[in-house]
Amino acid sequence: MHTTVAPTQAVSQRFAPIVFVLTLFLSASLLFFVQPLFTRVVLPHVGGSPAVWTTAMLFFQTILIAGYLYAHVLTRLLPVRGQVLVHLAVWAAALLSLPLGVPEGWQLDPTGSTAWQTLLLFAAGVGLPFFALSANAPLIQFWYSRSGGPSAHDPYFLYGASNLGSLIALLGFPLAAEPILGASAIGLVWAVGFVALGGALALSGLFTQGPAAVTPKDHKCATRNSAWQVAQWGFLAFIPSSLMLGITLKISIDMGSFPLVWVVPLALYLFTFVLAFSNRRVLSDRTVRIIAALSLAVLSLYVLGFHGSYLEWEEVGVLLLCFFSITLFAHRRLYAARPAGHGLTGFYLTMSVGGALGGLFNSLIAPVAFSGLHELLITTVLAVLLFIPFAASAGETLAKLARGGATGLALAMPAILTGLVAGDPGHWTAVLLILFIGAILALAWMRRDPLGCFGAGVVVLVTGLMHVPDGSVWRDRSFFGTHVIVEDVGLRLYGNGTTVHGAQRLADDDAERPEPLYYYHRNGPMAQVLTSARGTAADTVGVLGLGVGSLACYKQPGQNWHFYEIDSLVDKIARSPEYFRFLSACAPEAPTHMGDGRMVLARQKDLAFDVLVIDAYSSDAVPVHLTTNEAMQLYLDRLSPDGILLYHISNRYYDIDIPLARSAADLGLSARVQHYQANVSEDPGDSSSSVVMIARSPDAFGELNDDPRWKILESDGGRVWTDDYANLISIMTR
Repeated sequence: MHTTVAPTQAVSQRFAPIVFVLTLFLSASLLFFVQPLFTRVVLPHVGGSPAVWTTAMLFFQTILIAGYLYAHVLTRLLPVRGQVLVHLAVWAAALLSLPLGVPEGWQLDPTGSTAWQTLLLFAAGVGLPFFALSANAPLIQFWYSRSGGPSAHDPYFLYGASNLGSLIALLGFPLAAEPILGASAIGLVWAVGFVALGGALALSGLFTQGPAAVTPKDHKCATRNSAWQVAQWGFLAFIPSSLMLGITLKISIDMGSFPLVWVVPLALYLFTFVLAFSNRRVLSDRTVRIIAALSLAVLSLYVLGFHGSYLEWEEVGVLLLCFFSITLFAHRRLYAARPAGHGLTGFYLTMSVGGALGGLFNSLIAPVAFSGLHELLITTVLAVLLFIPFAASAGETLAKLARGGATGLALAMPAILTGLVAGDPGHWTAVLLILFIGAILALAWMRRDPLGCFGAGVVVLVTGLMHVPDGSVWRDRSFFGTHVIVEDVGLRLYGNGTTVHGAQRLADDDAERPEPLYYYHRNGPMAQVLTSARGTAADTVGVLGLGVGSLACYKQPGQNWHFYEIDSLVDKIARSPEYFRFLSACAPEAPTHMGDGRMVLARQKDLAFDVLVIDAYSSDAVPVHLTTNEAMQLYLDRLSPDGILLYHISNRYYDIDIPLARSAADLGLSARVQHYQANVSEDPGDSSSSVVMIARSPDAFGELNDDPRWKILESDGGRVWTDDYANLISIMTR
């Protein structure tokens, strides 16, 4: 009589590594491919903010905790056969969520928390499949440790293989899949891969059913890790996670929130796992430590603002290189602190908690607690602890930090008193000099106590930052970015991200109608349209992107104006006459429709604009969903037959006129473009700007059709951008 048996030990040893590596590779590829994929799908529904990615990462990291916790509990409660069956059931349940997409009828409520709504949207759309995938790394490694295969006693090498799959998937999305395929086709390929994963999981399970399989009682022999050791694992995971999100946000604010900007830092983050979780060493630990220390010093200069007002491409590369070096060092320390194979699932669970805490800090706590992007500064300071050996206990660590903090406070007291007595921001240089001397004394005094030096240094640094003059009249932060108002050379300026989005002369505080400045100056392209015969004869004007409301002062008597704004904080600024008077003086009755402009317009089917202005490009970011063929068609549907569509496309990094020209040609429209060069020496309130003007026919442009400043905008014949396909890499400024 013949019976079916599990694979023999010899077969397991030969084929187990191949099966497990391929399964983990496929799982990791699906896990990290779906992150930019689903975020790309969600982005139009939540306004295209750079904060969407940090919020998405918080969701993914939180679900990763749930997956690792599930794996941890599963391996302790069930024998391996039971683990395989339960996990296959979870995978089967996740199939019900395919194909991935936003639930029908979902809409963002602009009065509620955007972050929480985004988290709930991700949970509804991709929660269960991502949960099933997130448990695979620790589960499959645990199964391999019971397979009898090579290095089964130390299966951490599989984590490097899984991160290699993650890395390839991440880079493949923006560099290959997105430029070639649309989101729908990519989603279909992903679904096929997820279905195939079930077979790979089942096959892996076969290799764990042999004599080496164990039951939960065998874990009783495991050595329990101390709470302090677990806390160290969490800290070593927190720093790279928070650094990654902070640097990603800094880059996104300047260059836009889109997959390539998201995945490059994340890919570098994963690549450090590939390098760190391996016994092969290209560079020695000492070399990596030195490079990381130098990188932290360079990163500190950027975080403290010792660069220009915005990032150049080369500076982005420097930031990413610094991040990579610091993260590699942190993950090498994490790998060196790993437990034996019996503690594998607990180790990964702690890693996921540390990473999620980084996401929680950057995504939810920082926007509420800070008025600026201070989370990157805080994490950079904490990263100094990577270079300091951990103390023997948590109590000893806290005691040394407290002693150092007290010493730092004592040494900083002369500077604090100087600042209080002087009461003049002009004396801040003297305060900083005193603090610098105090820092040198602290270093000399506590040189044998690195933790104490760190505590003293933090106190001195915080004291110094508190005394550096801010220079702003008002500063705050929302889900959609940072906002600051400053006064300089007779102007009051509003900045969002790294770009000035409006200005008013201080002398106009008492004027009947303040004069629009910067991009909205009377010499500029937008003013040319609004003050032309067509513009002044318009009955209804719409503006997507409120800013400080500068365009409102081109409103003519009897005209009906509508503004669209997704950020309630921007509306508050524009309607506060103590800051800017454009709306209150020129169009106090004009409503602001809150929410994503495209989504709101889609519901307002009874409006017909004679002029519709698209001015929603925050900082130099490009909200792709406002630039697609479908978006342009929607704008046309809201235009009168002779209406004019204006896109404000001033940008340091992207040639946005390229996709607009393609869509205009595809829809049979007439398009003009003007790249206006301002004479700033003649009027500092003027600013260069680029504007695209589109209408159904050239006659709609009126006298501007013959204006030599407006050039015909022709398509380059490239692929038209749609809601399903867009390629920002192809329009980067060369």
